[in-house]
Amino acid sequence: MSTEPTRPNPDTLLAYAQAEEQQQTRGRLKIFLGYVAGVGKTYAMLGAAQQRRAEGVDVVVGYVETHGRAETEDLLAGLELIHRQQFEYRGVALSEMDIDAVLARRPQLALVDEFAHTNVPGSRHPKRYQDVEELLAAGIDVYTTLNIQHLESLNDVVAQITGITVRETVPDRLLDAANEIELIDLPPAELLQRLHEGKVYVPEQAARAIEKFFRPGNLAALREMAMRRAAERVDEQMRAYMQRRAIPGPWPAADRLLVCVSPSPLSERLVRAARRLADPLDAEWFAVYVETPGHARLPEADRDRVARTLRLAEELGGKSLSLPGRTVMEAIISYAQQHNITKIIAGKPLRPLWQELFRSSLVDQLIHHSGSIDVYVISSAAGSTHPIIPQQFQPHRPWHRYLESLGWVAAATLLCELLRSFIAPTNLAMIFLLAVVIAALRLGRGPAIAASILSVLIFDFFFVPPRITLAVLDYQYIITFIGLLMVGLVISTLASLVRDQAEAARRREAQTVTLYELSRDLASAGGLEAIMQSVITHIGETFDREVAVFLPEGDRLAARAVSPGFGLDQDKYAVATWAFQRGQPAGRGTDTLPAADARYLPLKTARGVVGVLGLKLTSPAQQSTPEQRRLMEAFASQTALAIERAQLAETARQAELLQQTEKLQTALLNSISHDLRTPLATITGSLSSLLEDGAEVQPAAQQELLKTAHEEANRLNQLVGNLLDMSRLEAGALKVSPQPSDIQDVIGAALQRLDSALAGRAVSVELAPNLPLVPLDFVLIVQALVNILDNAVRYSPPGTPLDIQAQLTGDFLEIQIADRGPGLPSDDLKRIFDKFYRGPHTSLDLPSDRRKRGDVPAGTGLGLSISSGIVEAHGGRIWAENRPGGGLVVKLVLTLAK
Repeated sequence: MSTEPTRPNPDTLLAYAQAEEQQQTRGRLKIFLGYVAGVGKTYAMLGAAQQRRAEGVDVVVGYVETHGRAETEDLLAGLELIHRQQFEYRGVALSEMDIDAVLARRPQLALVDEFAHTNVPGSRHPKRYQDVEELLAAGIDVYTTLNIQHLESLNDVVAQITGITVRETVPDRLLDAANEIELIDLPPAELLQRLHEGKVYVPEQAARAIEKFFRPGNLAALREMAMRRAAERVDEQMRAYMQRRAIPGPWPAADRLLVCVSPSPLSERLVRAARRLADPLDAEWFAVYVETPGHARLPEADRDRVARTLRLAEELGGKSLSLPGRTVMEAIISYAQQHNITKIIAGKPLRPLWQELFRSSLVDQLIHHSGSIDVYVISSAAGSTHPIIPQQFQPHRPWHRYLESLGWVAAATLLCELLRSFIAPTNLAMIFLLAVVIAALRLGRGPAIAASILSVLIFDFFFVPPRITLAVLDYQYIITFIGLLMVGLVISTLASLVRDQAEAARRREAQTVTLYELSRDLASAGGLEAIMQSVITHIGETFDREVAVFLPEGDRLAARAVSPGFGLDQDKYAVATWAFQRGQPAGRGTDTLPAADARYLPLKTARGVVGVLGLKLTSPAQQSTPEQRRLMEAFASQTALAIERAQLAETARQAELLQQTEKLQTALLNSISHDLRTPLATITGSLSSLLEDGAEVQPAAQQELLKTAHEEANRLNQLVGNLLDMSRLEAGALKVSPQPSDIQDVIGAALQRLDSALAGRAVSVELAPNLPLVPLDFVLIVQALVNILDNAVRYSPPGTPLDIQAQLTGDFLEIQIADRGPGLPSDDLKRIFDKFYRGPHTSLDLPSDRRKRGDVPAGTGLGLSISSGIVEAHGGRIWAENRPGGGLVVKLVLTLAK
């Protein structure tokens, strides 16, 4: 019985293809994994490197620590050593891997020992694994070594087993992303023997190492952890292989985990436990912190601890997020139900039992409302007294709030004393209740609770018989006391909750308004410079920061907009360049060059990194809160989108300009091809006739042919001159040399140049008396007038007169040239000075005998455009109007000022 072959999952194949494509540009990482120092990781790494070198691979040693072992040092023979970078820290000379030297050398394979090492302060990265990540991003393969106790998710487990807390850790994601893991194993008995022989550490350190760490039980446990982790990696690779090739198998349903994060120091333990639980399940997991209304009252240290815990979750491969909510339970359950969470991880409550009787813990609430979702409860470390879920109540400060609440109670007491003779004591309690409500609304929960308790005592002491004593004759007043106290407590709690919610809403509203104002200003900004100025203004006002915006120019970054106090130097450019090239934050508060005095955020969009935003604190003592950092990232995203929009708009404008240029070039070629061909054909025909039939042609006819050739040559010369003049105008090469000139001479020179074209026309020249000399470039203005007159001749009927007037208008000379042609539609009056524009009535509409005479110069639509450019170069103005009674008037104005 045949069965249809199972096809691979398309999503799995797509993910595999994307991973392979990404791997083509990155280097490959191989980790030599051991369970403790001395098992031979460095020795095995160097042996593998020598084998690769023998295969022809370019291998360099970025950093290798031999610990003085002769057999290890022998394996360095023949390998190129990159000189280390020297640092001085607290008077001690230290050396680290020179990452820039390795990048400049660009080998195929680099050896980097001690993956979890912490670099000397002042290095580019705080951790060596970050140096390795940069090498991998540059396409360099890396061999490195790692002990299992340095894995972040196992940090608390290792501390529980060995009693030693390992400070140098590596995120689990790096082990997960490694292309190859080689387990280096050595039985504990042999390792201890090597230790006694001084082959692990120097002999004087051996005794202390055995006592502190190298105990048989510790070694066995660490060895098991290393083997388990290596086996999990092999199992993961096997399952991935089977899924890609659709090999049938018992594939479990996908789990999704959620771990609850709080300001407690033990939240890091919960996050590590979530990572360890997610690994064997191959589950996606989330670290969630709920911002309740009381979040605003948390100390800054607690907020920073929450931010560190969420970053730890991301380093371990999880996703972190903050959710707003009225209560932690409601927000967690709602998110879990909406996102198909199958398991919730929370911390075991450590509150006393009597508190559990009055108020259920978060774990109890989650179990009660979780439905089908599993709830995992993680206990704290032995002997720990830190609660996993912090207490919600914190005293209000400053203390004058409590004094003000006492003032309200005192006012209520005075009012009750005035009304005691008219109102029964039980009704006086309402006045004290009013004081409690006012205290809750104005001062918060703590002062309101104090006012509630004090009100009960004062009411009993002053107004309940017998007075001036706490004794009670009528025991029904006890119910009044309890009611007054309980109502006061409930009202104060509810009022405080409303107050906190209103405060949280105001904070979020302020952030929303800030982002809206930035978005609005960026949307309305007219160009790149306006966008950057808006960014600097908004960020400076919102965060009290000095700002710099870096944008790429060629192969380097350039500061396009800078606040006055930012202070640019080569170091700042170097950090900004690193952030731009890697697409990762750098500088203050990051893991890259944290000693810098500014934070640099890459401006990333879907199309890539478009620039870098630099933020410098105005005071070194300032610190950025997690909320501020999130808002800064939002600002950076908005800025990146606005810059990308401006760049795309500029690209579109350039494309449109190129398109228009191509159209103009096409129009020019079409026009020139016709206008050049006409005079050239006439010249060629005339000369051919003279050459071929010269002896037979009568002298009068010869003279006519030569005259025709001469006129067409002049037309051709004028056409080429117009083209050259327009080229000079567009290139900005037109130089104006003004000299005092008589306008009558200028008009006369222009008429003389058009003497043959004006034959048969009456030209009227009317000049105002006593016209002064005008500062102008004689040759250029004559050319402008020639073009205007030429246009009037070509676009007016034969024999119609032309009128020329010149008169003073204030400090300007106005010249008018009018014809009796058909004029122009009103919409075309502004277009008449555009390049290649031709009116609806061209010289082709003229009688054929006039065209044959050649007295109408050929037109390309450039003449008036050239005249406009010449007049504007003189600081003047030119325009056209329709003439009453028919015709067109071209007016130009020249300034009399030098």
